[in-house]
Amino acid sequence: MKAIFVLMDSLNRNYLSIYGNTWVKTPNIERFAKRSLIFTNHWLGSAPCMPARRDMLTGRLNFLERGWGGFEPYDIPFPTLLRKAGIFTHMETDHYHYFHVGGENYNTCFNTWAFHRGQEHDGYISKVKSIKAPKHLGQWCELYTKNKSLFKTDANYPTPRTFQGAVEWLKNNKDADDYFLWVEAFDPHEPFDTPDEIVDLYNDTWKGEHYDWSGYEEVNEHSEATKHLRKKYAATLTMADKWFGKLLDEIERQNGFEDTLIIFTTDHGHMLGEHGLAGKSKWYAWNQMAHIPLIVHLPKSKYAGEKRNQLSQNIDIMPTILEYFSVKFNNPINGYSLMSILKDNVESKRKTALYGWFGQTVNITDGKYTYFRAAAKKENKPLYQYFLTPTKISHHDLPSKEFFKKCELGKFLPYTDFPVLRSEVENKRSLDQEYSILFDIKNDYEQLNPISDRKIEKKYIELLVKHMKQVDAPREQFKRLGLL
Repeated sequence: MKAIFVLMDSLNRNYLSIYGNTWVKTPNIERFAKRSLIFTNHWLGSAPCMPARRDMLTGRLNFLERGWGGFEPYDIPFPTLLRKAGIFTHMETDHYHYFHVGGENYNTCFNTWAFHRGQEHDGYISKVKSIKAPKHLGQWCELYTKNKSLFKTDANYPTPRTFQGAVEWLKNNKDADDYFLWVEAFDPHEPFDTPDEIVDLYNDTWKGEHYDWSGYEEVNEHSEATKHLRKKYAATLTMADKWFGKLLDEIERQNGFEDTLIIFTTDHGHMLGEHGLAGKSKWYAWNQMAHIPLIVHLPKSKYAGEKRNQLSQNIDIMPTILEYFSVKFNNPINGYSLMSILKDNVESKRKTALYGWFGQTVNITDGKYTYFRAAAKKENKPLYQYFLTPTKISHHDLPSKEFFKKCELGKFLPYTDFPVLRSEVENKRSLDQEYSILFDIKNDYEQLNPISDRKIEKKYIELLVKHMKQVDAPREQFKRLGLL
């Protein structure tokens, strides 16, 4: 049996034609979708990058226990279980966070892996002489500018090299069976950078300062700068789509659509002017970030072109893949296999999706309403992180002694016998997430008109509490949110 998992980072589903977009060019995602099932009610769990990957690989929600970080000794990722069952696992990626502080041990759960360097802050090209920053909007990175000196054509960019690496891996293993291939493209993550000829597809007439990398900031949604940023994002997605097409070509050459499960999704979306915002991780969990694409191809292209409207989340990927390979497991998870939904279109076991960023609002949806629950007090306490692998978002440095000052060791997590470290986190409530808000997303998908209905809000508070208990949320999270 064979399975291929394809992840494009920071993919806003509203930029895909299969979800209604009319101007962004993604012909190969369209081509893949025609042979597959499209999920319309799929949601993230934890965000951003590394928390999302921990969710997908372990089937458990990360964001109520910890922010950014590597695998923990008590985690049981599904590639490890596949390996033990005799399934060969391989990763092709240009996602450099796996190889910096804060991304420890993810790649090592695979038999083999390949890293295609050069994205964002990856310390790849070593040139001592500094480069002067150009006049720019948003962000600019000297490291990326040095890396970009190697990108003469689109084939030289890291995401195209990632897809080409996957093509070569398939060629080298064309007669193999019993494998799982993880193909992870960093694009269309920022910076939104491509060769000019791809941007030209979008008739971009921007003559202003350099701008391909927004800050996490407020922007004018209708400004020329934001229109330019969206076109740069679209071009980056189009480049990734082109090289995804080359992967599809090789799968087709090997007759892989007959015998291979293929899953396509993202970790989270990205704000590109919606709600007057750019970026992610700082705002309410708007649908542009939380409601994400999922396309699944079954062997022999069964049910091709059908839609599945059942509620699903990225934590459901782990049990889905294990069921496909008939690999048993008994570790407690929060996800549900999607195989019966895929094959028989049955009702989902999942009644609500719980999602968010560590220490920020905790959010819930049933596909009809979304409810953002804010911290009860601006101090945003009590808030603890639980871990054994002490990590942070960093390209170089390990945590300092300050990180460990308030740590205590104990059996704080009910789903593992491991004693873990618990550390209090100082993280005041963001001014951008000051209030709990309720939206009717069936009639207000863009979440522009919050509703005030105590009866409905009470229902979603009850659903929130119920779901948080189901996933073993630490008790202090209920207190932080004013639910105790």
